[in-house]
Amino acid sequence: MKLEWVMWLASVLPPPAADSLCLSTTVYLEARDQSVRGQEAVAEVALRRQESGLWGESMCEVVTARRQFAPTILSPNTRLANTNAWTRAVSVALESERNWSLPPEQRRQVVPGASHFMAHAIAAPTWRNAQQVATIGDHTFLRVQPLRPSPAVRDARARG
Repeated sequence: MKLEWVMWLASVLPPPAADSLCLSTTVYLEARDQSVRGQEAVAEVALRRQESGLWGESMCEVVTARRQFAPTILSPNTRLANTNAWTRAVSVALESERNWSLPPEQRRQVVPGASHFMAHAIAAPTWRNAQQVATIGDHTFLRVQPLRPSPAVRDARARG
């Protein structure tokens, strides 16, 4: 299947399903050749960004924010062809969403505080010298900026 088809499908699905599809696609594109722990770390960065609200309220808005994640960097014709890697990415994404839905003090964090990540072989962003949180596989996870839950997320937790 092509990336453009997957992203179109996400645009017509209801929000929870769309967000899971967008996160799964990002995990696949960014880390399909990494360990499960590396994939969890990629998912965690995206979930932390969503919670902050700085890149958008939905996961699809976060992963399609301009030049932030693979869905906006790669060609729309990119094929998601490895079914085994896709199955694993979906599983990691769904488990990561479940974990992130827990109260913050109960979450298992792989890369605490990481707001960004990079693959040294293909990227040299301006923020590459930020505080390193971890290196997993060929990705380095960094705390470029502290991310806090958006007011909407804080209000929902207070109510619920």
